[in-house]
Amino acid sequence: MRVIGLMSGTSYDAVDAAAADLALRGDRLELTPLGMVSAAYPAEVRAALAAALPPAKTTMQQVCMLDTRIGQAFASLAVRADRELCDGRTDLVSSHGQTVWHWAEDGQVHGTLQLGEAAWIAEATGRPVVSGLRTRDVAAGGQGAPLVSLVDVMWLRGRPGTPVALNLGGIANITVAAGDRDPVAFDTGPANALVDAAVHHFTGGRLAYDEDGALAARGSIRPGLLRRLLDEPYYAAPPPKTTGKELFHLPYLLGALTECGDGPLPPQDVVATVTELTARTVADAARAVGATEVIASGGGTRNPTLMARLRTALGGVPLRTSDELGLPSAAKEAYAFAVLGFLTANGLAGTVPACTGARHAGVLGSITPGSGGLRLPEPAAERPVRLVLSPGPDAAR
Repeated sequence: MRVIGLMSGTSYDAVDAAAADLALRGDRLELTPLGMVSAAYPAEVRAALAAALPPAKTTMQQVCMLDTRIGQAFASLAVRADRELCDGRTDLVSSHGQTVWHWAEDGQVHGTLQLGEAAWIAEATGRPVVSGLRTRDVAAGGQGAPLVSLVDVMWLRGRPGTPVALNLGGIANITVAAGDRDPVAFDTGPANALVDAAVHHFTGGRLAYDEDGALAARGSIRPGLLRRLLDEPYYAAPPPKTTGKELFHLPYLLGALTECGDGPLPPQDVVATVTELTARTVADAARAVGATEVIASGGGTRNPTLMARLRTALGGVPLRTSDELGLPSAAKEAYAFAVLGFLTANGLAGTVPACTGARHAGVLGSITPGSGGLRLPEPAAERPVRLVLSPGPDAAR
């Protein structure tokens, strides 16, 4: 089955589409990467999204407009991915949508909201669309995140020691796949969220992120601010747990700056300190689970200052990117959602209860029919336990 996975993360800067050929071979799921395309949100959509995200207030009118515009942006990219990556032969689209709220209180997730109405994608592509993947796990008592943990567990199965998959998006999350022990997955805290917030704030909106880690590289880590940020209770909470920009946003950072007692700080020092916060909290989480290697993906891997700080914080634990294992780091989450959509279409569960905290594994999402109606495969008899990557055009790049 040829599947397109659509993803926009908590940095909400662009939509990514990754295409894959997926096939069940007994207890193995074979993934052949076909490539990735990406498109920035239209400026007006990104501005409207930024204005509506917490801690900002919004209206139902704005929510409706964003749901439509985001759905149209996803649809446009899906059409392009079908044409450029799949030769017009896509069988299924799997859309994560854009997370705008994750309702977490006292360690329990009560709901989650992703915008980007799937009907726009189905109408534009003519293909069936799997969407709303997180909600079923939340309904089963889970955190709804990290939802890619099943893919990570299958992908890392059989590697020696205790490999840890790390995603550095707006929020950082890890999946721990350790031999015969139950896997573990959780959000460690901010990855790029506070870095992006600081850069956008201190440049008056001129810059959206710390390109090449340049600002952080010029700054000094301020111990008072770092101590204040590390006092956040979330870091000490036991997994499974999840967080987001509902907590780690600009007012949160500005409050810490006021309370840390360091006085006014140069912008580059603030960026350097929140970059160190990401490295420190990720490394602390990785050491706590006994990581023997950390395999990173996501936008944060393109920040050499963050990666250097993380490598230092990890000490002797090797840090590599998923590219080294054949899975392009920029597209890993989009490929993961292609896999989750494929599992849903084949009647297979897409979660690991030990990772999300759900009462049971569940078949994820809702399916919007394409133009030819809905024709699903016969439910698969066996759930795969291993993800095997086959060489493809994307893997060769």
